[in-house]
Amino acid sequence: MTKILIIGTGRAAFHVGHAVLNTGNELLGIVGRDLTKTTDLADELGCGAYSFGATLPAADVMLIAVSDDAIADVAAHIPISDAVVVHTSGASDMDKLAPHVDRAVLWPVMTLSPGTPMDFRKIPLVIDANTEHARKVVLALASGLSDHVTALDHAARELVHAAAAISINFPLYLLGAAQRLLTERGIDPSLLMPSFAAMAAKAAAIGPEAALTGPARRGDIGTVRHHLECLAHDAELRAAYALLSSMILRAYGHPDHER
Repeated sequence: MTKILIIGTGRAAFHVGHAVLNTGNELLGIVGRDLTKTTDLADELGCGAYSFGATLPAADVMLIAVSDDAIADVAAHIPISDAVVVHTSGASDMDKLAPHVDRAVLWPVMTLSPGTPMDFRKIPLVIDANTEHARKVVLALASGLSDHVTALDHAARELVHAAAAISINFPLYLLGAAQRLLTERGIDPSLLMPSFAAMAAKAAAIGPEAALTGPARRGDIGTVRHHLECLAHDAELRAAYALLSSMILRAYGHPDHER
């Protein structure tokens, strides 16, 4: 049984904490700067609450679940021990965990939103470590949490992180921008939601290339140009539409709309 301390009180700490409870490992406690948030999360998870600077129980894993910018500062304030110190960031390297000897990464490749604890068995986890001991410990921990564990070095994790931003963050931002277009004209923005949800499900089932539809995919340049006229009042969104349309048209062997 691995003894785990979680440092952090945000979304990642919430979801990882609940997932740890389902593995048979021992969650020793939550460590946080804000006493109220720390106590609230610890009470929910049925473990101890500790402030920074307090004497911490001996742990096998100290899992830092904080923002990327805070990792190095938090790691510097954790007492040096025999524990493997782990962060949950996809974009950060393990140097941020210095001066701890055994360092590792356990990154859930998933948008972690507030609310109901997520089923970690279905969430891909990417791991890395700087020593054989750390690698053994983080692999055992990740395998207990998820059915989908992949070991990647920092350069590969950065690429996956960028790919995740392209495939997850950008579509959501564009969905918001599209809904604003409708709202500005007094049109119900929820009209777009069924198609958006169906698109994600279809892409998962048959792949994004087969699921892709629309005027650029069909080579309907006239419609693409009409859409660009509709977006004349929003230069940035029009430019994004033009670029993405050009990429799709060329990818599927159609003439570019700018010709």
